[in-house]
Amino acid sequence: MADRRTRGMTGSDQSRTTAARATAIAEQLHHECSILLELYRKKETFSPDVTVADGRLVSVPPPSSQLDTRDKLWRLHSALLQCRSLLERAIAKEEEELGGHKKGEYETQRKMVKERLSLLLFNTEELLKAVDGQAVLTPSLDGLEIDTSTVFELKLWVYRIFTEVDYWTKMTITTLQALPSVIAKDRARTTRVRSTRSARR
Repeated sequence: MADRRTRGMTGSDQSRTTAARATAIAEQLHHECSILLELYRKKETFSPDVTVADGRLVSVPPPSSQLDTRDKLWRLHSALLQCRSLLERAIAKEEEELGGHKKGEYETQRKMVKERLSLLLFNTEELLKAVDGQAVLTPSLDGLEIDTSTVFELKLWVYRIFTEVDYWTKMTITTLQALPSVIAKDRARTTRVRSTRSARR
């Protein structure tokens, strides 16, 4: 029955459904990131005044009000891909150098964030396809220098990556919430074109 319902949808209907699903996943991920950051601060006994360096780790073109839907989605998808790569590096580095192999509440939460981020990536990729955008290769992170000469610097670097994932999750929610109006306009335009064609017949 679900298949029949999906088959009956226009591209715009499907985009709107995917956008709503992606927004819900992003909101859940944002909540899970908040918990992860709290657990990490507690685990590393970071004081409330511990701050991370300014500037973004993720590199994407600056936002512009002139960007169309496809470009906004591409920018978002690219940022989330980089977030996942950084998160995977942080987890590997943490397990390798800080001995994070135990399975506690923090490790479970970290795994949940990683899986939810992958799910969000899948949905933003589906949205990109729906607006005729190709999912593009993301810039390599190999050049990113990690200054982890001390254990504390490594812990700060991991924390900074978690905050980066949190930041881009919030950006995803904001961007996706603005999409339905764009999708609705596209749908109205498609309907008008169809009506004109029908009238001509």
